[in-house]
Amino acid sequence: MNGTMEGCVCVVTGATGGIGQAAAMELARRGATTVLVARSAERAERTRAAVVRAAGHQRVGVVLADLSSQAQVRAAAGQIRDRWPAVHVLVINAGIYTRRRQESEDGIEMQLAVNHLAPFLLTRLLMEPLRAGAPARVVAVSSGAHRYARPRWDDLQMRRGYHGLLQYCNTKLFNVLFTRELARRNPPPALAANALHPGVVATEILFGGWPPLRLFRRFMRTPEEGARTVVHLASSPQVAGVTGEYFVDERPSRVAPPALDEDAARRLWELSARLTGLDPAGTGG
Repeated sequence: MNGTMEGCVCVVTGATGGIGQAAAMELARRGATTVLVARSAERAERTRAAVVRAAGHQRVGVVLADLSSQAQVRAAAGQIRDRWPAVHVLVINAGIYTRRRQESEDGIEMQLAVNHLAPFLLTRLLMEPLRAGAPARVVAVSSGAHRYARPRWDDLQMRRGYHGLLQYCNTKLFNVLFTRELARRNPPPALAANALHPGVVATEILFGGWPPLRLFRRFMRTPEEGARTVVHLASSPQVAGVTGEYFVDERPSRVAPPALDEDAARRLWELSARLTGLDPAGTGG
């Protein structure tokens, strides 16, 4: 894989705005066939047109899915496998924040469903095309918020005493634990899996968490700045073979001690497999 991305297929979730759109646009500019995974058909088509204009080529695909629905995640994975038998990069970016507890159609707490279980399920179901695209890369947009996580392992869905911001932090910790366990189960050169903190970026997920933050927009990073580490991990030859790490500003960085807990990573993998109906022992779907 080289920095130009020619001949590579890059799948990006949450690609119709913010960091996801900025990353998709830059990867397409570098020559990648870019697959936008999005919930809204209208926003997806608008983003696709913008990416095509920026990249100067038509190799931009769209797959529609509401990632809170496991059925739709499975359908999206099936479409990707059928249309792009080899995937070289999977960017896990889509995320939500909910102040009040909500459940998905599968009866899963919404932040856990979208921020963690959807990436877990999608990645597992795309292992065949990722292996076909080896050396492939999985890049997960986590957050420095993982440092404030306090997961209850007997209550991952936070049915007792729900706190939206704490659950968001928990899911960001899960992003790091997931990539570390994925890396352990799939050593290089076949696959590299890394997580990152994009910085404090002016996106709707942040403003949705606390609208007065809009007053501080000028002090925040732009989506393009936030996407730099995503693109670095997706494309740079400097990180070829680097796996199981956490990056900030394109450099490996320390994580909070709970993110280094290998037993917790294995436990999360097994619980996630149970909640998504997959085999805990496998790496694929």
